Amino acid sequence: MCGRSFSGKSTLARAITDELGGDIVSLDAINEERGLRGGEGIPINEWARTNDEADARAALALAAGRPVVVDDTSSPRFLRDGWRRLAERSSSRFVLVYVNAAESLILERVEANRQAGDRHDARDELLQAHLGSFEPPASDEPHILVDGGGYDVAKVVAAVSRDTSSRVPGPQVVSRDLK
Repeated sequence: MCGRSFSGKSTLARAITDELGGDIVSLDAINEERGLRGGEGIPINEWARTNDEADARAALALAAGRPVVVDDTSSPRFLRDGWRRLAERSSSRFVLVYVNAAESLILERVEANRQAGDRHDARDELLQAHLGSFEPPASDEPHILVDGGGYDVAKVVAAVSRDTSSRVPGPQVVSRDLK
């Protein structure tokens, strides 16, 4: 998974694993286990430790023959490149799903979360820095582009299952508008 905070990655990750099986490796969940909260700011060395733990968990699942969905922003690009290398080392398919949501929708979701308290909040200055520095997949990175504002889970699952994204540079688009 790849996408900005509050774009809908975690929801889609759960939907994909509900349909295809496998494990979710969530960097937010690992941070939570470690007593860290990304929306409050985490030092880079702690993010590195969390990423190492995520890598180890994904490697174990792949070695056991289970599919893995990594639930993270996967930005900057070197993080996505690391997941590609892990897939190669384990002789597994790598499919990058990029959930893109408009900033206005992300901010609506942040506000709704502040009202409901469904997940930890993100401090405004950290969220703005994240939104401004996010590196989406480049044109040379095969990926499935999903509209975070609405999508058909079955179409996303079908696109992931076909795995055409790993062979064709640029995005394969899956959005609410596709018939």
